[in-house]
Amino acid sequence: MESLARGGTRWKRFAVVMVPSVAATAAIGVALSQGALAASFSVSGQQFKVSTDRLDGTGFVQYGAVDAQKDGKQVPVAVSAFSDAKIKNLCQSVVVPVPVFGDVSMKLMAGGGSTPVVAKNLYIDLDQLNADATFKNINIGVAAGSTSKGPGMKKGDKADPGSFAQEADTATLTGVKQTAWATTAGTFKLSGLQMKVTKGKSECY
Repeated sequence: MESLARGGTRWKRFAVVMVPSVAATAAIGVALSQGALAASFSVSGQQFKVSTDRLDGTGFVQYGAVDAQKDGKQVPVAVSAFSDAKIKNLCQSVVVPVPVFGDVSMKLMAGGGSTPVVAKNLYIDLDQLNADATFKNINIGVAAGSTSKGPGMKKGDKADPGSFAQEADTATLTGVKQTAWATTAGTFKLSGLQMKVTKGKSECY
C-alpha cells in the first residue's frame, strides 16, 4: 500500500470495512428514477451478489452501521456511498428458495455496452467485498458525521456519527465481487438492462 494520508492510495483485494463497493438495487430488476428511497427500512434477511468490471466514483465516504431485519435481527454492515458513480458491466443476482419448487434465481445485467450504469447519491450496505481499488486524496479515520467529500451519512442509518469513517475525492474499483444487504440511490440509470429468472442457482460469481 502506498501509505499517503492525502494523494493516491492503491489497495489490492482489501475487504469489508476498508473498501468501497458497488451494487445495483435491493429490489432486483427495478430501475430507480429521480427521488431517493425511504432512508430507513427493514432489510429482507437475504443477501444478494454483485459483480462489475469497473466502477469510477466521485465523492466517496464509508462508515460502519447496523441494518435491522424484519424479525428484529441486527446485521453489521459497511456503508459505502458515492455522490456519483459510473459502473461498467454490472451483474446482480439473488437466489430465492421456494417451498416445494426449489431455488429460483433472479439475475440482472446492465452497462455491458458502451454506456455504463450511472448512479447519484448511491449507498450500499455490504458485508463482503473483493476488488482492486485506487483512491485519490483519501482521509482515513475521519468521524463519520464529519465527512465532507461524499454524500454524508444516510438519514435514518443506525450509526454513530463519532465512529470511524474514511473519505476520498475519487475511487476506482476493478474486478468487483461483493455481497450486500441493501442499496438506495437518488438516481439510478441502468443502460441495456436485462433480467432473467431461472430455476436452480445461477449467480454472478
